[in-house]
Amino acid sequence: MKNIERKIIPLSLCLSLALSANAKAEEKTILEEIKVSEELGYYISEGTTEGVDSYTTKSMGTATKLNLSVKDTPQSVKVLTNQYLKDTNISSYQDVLEKIPGVTLNRWDERVNASARGFDIDYYKIDGMPTYSTYNERDFDLSVYDRVELVKGANGLTTGYGNPSMSINLVRKRANSKELTGDISATAGSWDSYGIAADVGSALNESGSVRGRVVLKHEEQDSYMDNYKRENNLFYGVIDSDLSDTTYLSTGVSYQNLDRDGVRWGGLPAFYSDGTRTDFSRSKTVSDDWTYWNSEIKSVFADLKQYLPKDMTLNLSYAYDEINTDTALLYFSGKVNKVDGSGLQYMDWEAQTQNKQHNIDLSMNIPYKLAKKEHELVIGTSYNLDKTTKYEGRYPNGYYSTLNNFYDYNLTLPSASSSDAPYILQPEQIEQKAIYLANNILLMDDLKFIVGARVSNWEYTSKNSTKQSRKFDNELTPYVGLVYDLDKNHSIYTSYTSIFKPQDKKTVSGEYLDPIEGNNYEIGIKGEYFDNRLNTSLALFRIEQDNVAEDDPSGTFVPGTTTVASVSADGVTSKGFEFDIAGQITDNFSMDFGLANFEAEDANGEKFNTKASRTTANIFAKYKVNEYRAGLGLNYKSKIYTGTGLSEITQDAYITTDLMLGYELSKNTDLQLNINNIFDKEYYTGIGANSMVYGDPRNTTLTMRYKF
Repeated sequence: MKNIERKIIPLSLCLSLALSANAKAEEKTILEEIKVSEELGYYISEGTTEGVDSYTTKSMGTATKLNLSVKDTPQSVKVLTNQYLKDTNISSYQDVLEKIPGVTLNRWDERVNASARGFDIDYYKIDGMPTYSTYNERDFDLSVYDRVELVKGANGLTTGYGNPSMSINLVRKRANSKELTGDISATAGSWDSYGIAADVGSALNESGSVRGRVVLKHEEQDSYMDNYKRENNLFYGVIDSDLSDTTYLSTGVSYQNLDRDGVRWGGLPAFYSDGTRTDFSRSKTVSDDWTYWNSEIKSVFADLKQYLPKDMTLNLSYAYDEINTDTALLYFSGKVNKVDGSGLQYMDWEAQTQNKQHNIDLSMNIPYKLAKKEHELVIGTSYNLDKTTKYEGRYPNGYYSTLNNFYDYNLTLPSASSSDAPYILQPEQIEQKAIYLANNILLMDDLKFIVGARVSNWEYTSKNSTKQSRKFDNELTPYVGLVYDLDKNHSIYTSYTSIFKPQDKKTVSGEYLDPIEGNNYEIGIKGEYFDNRLNTSLALFRIEQDNVAEDDPSGTFVPGTTTVASVSADGVTSKGFEFDIAGQITDNFSMDFGLANFEAEDANGEKFNTKASRTTANIFAKYKVNEYRAGLGLNYKSKIYTGTGLSEITQDAYITTDLMLGYELSKNTDLQLNINNIFDKEYYTGIGANSMVYGDPRNTTLTMRYKF
């Protein structure tokens, strides 16, 4: 096996630099101040959006782990609050991607390939810790999360390897209440969908120092797609404990079982055999009623916060995830004869996979005074282990069989036989270790200098003799940001960070491509108004990358596979702007608006990733009058295309419109109606090699919620 090593700087040097900032413990501190919502009885820590009727937050640390406001963070950042998720009736990870400005989806089946600034979103975070396992097919439920924090561009300081697209951080709900509180909701909607959920929290002892919370959910749904059915079951439990005046511990578990029947595997044929375009109904899929794509997600987590003298805090977090997937799929290939439905081939597939992931993060926040000014330092270390422990599948020997008539077929999943070709992936893993630091230095009362670095060790190993092990040591990711306060409400900023990402793409000779390397630059201006209730930002960015994988123009497969080989594209550059407004304009009027534009080209001036919309915009505005409220959402995507000449597939620019109407029946009971794609716009949400996938038609959900 080939082993690659690269060394830049010793880990010990960076570690000693980080530890040198630590100060002696002399004074005793107490738990950080927490605010009380009198309406709900919740004890709300800084940054929590639950129980607050707002579309923004006062603090978020996803970009740097420093306690910074949105205005003081030297990158384009955004938060989708708990209230925003409720108003828009977004309850799943894949659905929330549709509403993020700058994000383009390429949906094929139960997997969603999302991109931002021209590059794939290849990881997400939960409570600030990165997760890479099968991210694009995990349509996990958002009912257990308080908010979704976004960092646009590269986020290597707190993440490690990854594309400079977007960091999506899901922040879990906690057991905040010392009184019995909660809500129960029931939903009903289009395509015979219904669901019921309960979210209940309370103190578990007399003093309230130990608190618990449970979230339960069950939902079932048919679809506009023939044969498709979906069932989702969720459990989430968390216990928060104030072990002492200076020690806080949170432990929890979650379980989600998502069963989907009649699933598609790929898109509808885009062309007839005579070269003309097809025009199938949105209800038709490349599937059969015996197909399924089921997933089971088990998670365990623990967070310990120890308050130290001089307002320092020690933070220790651990998370374990196990993802089991069971599939039976049907894939079609070719072009359809318009007259008799012939011309296609099909392949059936069965597989069972298991991924396990361990995440550990240990950090210390250290406020300190220097030159009569207050500063903050964060130092930490992290460990991530992503293991594929099982991948067993089978498919017909010879791959494809002839489909006689696409218009009228009745296929079955054949039983396992000796003629099947087994597909067994030997256990493999990616291990990442890192240390990091970030320092918020107040150079002047109105000038902040934020500097940091991450040093990472990354290693891929596999027991498969045909796969090459890869190892990269002491990769340095620097981060520099400068924020200048123009006045009380406005700041300008600039930031820089580098990019490093190992790749799993191979050349025609079977060799892995070199890691992607590059730089991320950004400048912008931000505004903060109405006592931090409204945030605005305008950002200009430029991303430069080398060794970016593209399909080999020859179309040749990687040896021994059916995967198209890749070539490296040097000089890939993405540049553009992003504009955002989020929060309350008046007590009754809230808005979340984002506009993003980018252009991405390779060194030859050719467009890069034409399946990503160059311009996207999302707006959702809500107005309240006494117990009534109404919301309107618009979602714009500019043109995308793939292929050339007669094989080109294009989706022209389009807009979908969403509507929300709400009414408070009483202080505790609420009724809400959401209508998505109200004008029933027909569009593609996925385009690829001679195939396409339709977006959802108009659909309606009615929700009744009782809170106590």
